[in-house]
Amino acid sequence: MKVLDKICEVLTRLLLWMGGFFLVTMIFLTCANILFRLVWIPIKGTFELMGYFGAIVTAFALSFTQMKRGHIAVDILINTFSKKTRTIIDIINHTACCLFFCIAAWQIAIKAATLMNTGEVTETLRIIYYPFTYGTAFGCVSLSLILFRDLMKTIIPQKEDRR
Repeated sequence: MKVLDKICEVLTRLLLWMGGFFLVTMIFLTCANILFRLVWIPIKGTFELMGYFGAIVTAFALSFTQMKRGHIAVDILINTFSKKTRTIIDIINHTACCLFFCIAAWQIAIKAATLMNTGEVTETLRIIYYPFTYGTAFGCVSLSLILFRDLMKTIIPQKEDRR
């Protein structure tokens, strides 16, 4: 379990840094576009890049948010159940979510392969965008891995370190 935790931690940190890079790039691009619009020369392709970079930022942040339990959870009703019932609900939830994001990653990767095979490019800048699609699929794979880890922790509870 510790190996899985370490893999999840390293992968999540890497994706978080990469997502942060794209977010900072989006900020600079937005600011530069605003400044250039003041002199009537907007940056071409800003809308395209913001969409693709936004997809990467979102996909790469999914696993970190799951690790930190940052996703919205309405557990008013769940907290009234017994510990055993909550554990069963957690197992069902983690399994369903893990399967969903595995399927999502698979389907997004199929779409990316289609885009790569057809040579699709963006309309304004004419850049290939299947790497952004593969990046989104990888973000879903990463989230699936974190959900699988959470499932394993629910099924096989770990003893606390007592130092």
